[in-house]
Amino acid sequence: MQANDPKPEPAKETHAAAAAEHVAGAHRLMKALQKRIGTHPELEEAVHNLEMALSALTVKTAGML
Repeated sequence: MQANDPKPEPAKETHAAAAAEHVAGAHRLMKALQKRIGTHPELEEAVHNLEMALSALTVKTAGML
């Protein structure tokens, strides 16, 4: 972050962190379910989508999750 860059608003950081926590929790649940029931194409796609969402949130918040 440069000196003249505006700092992110605390409310936005809080919302992003909460969203990241929910996505990470859903990801853990989906991976646990995948271990229990085995491989399924739709489950694999859901896990992949959660991983992509978590990555996007990490980039958007500059890793401040």
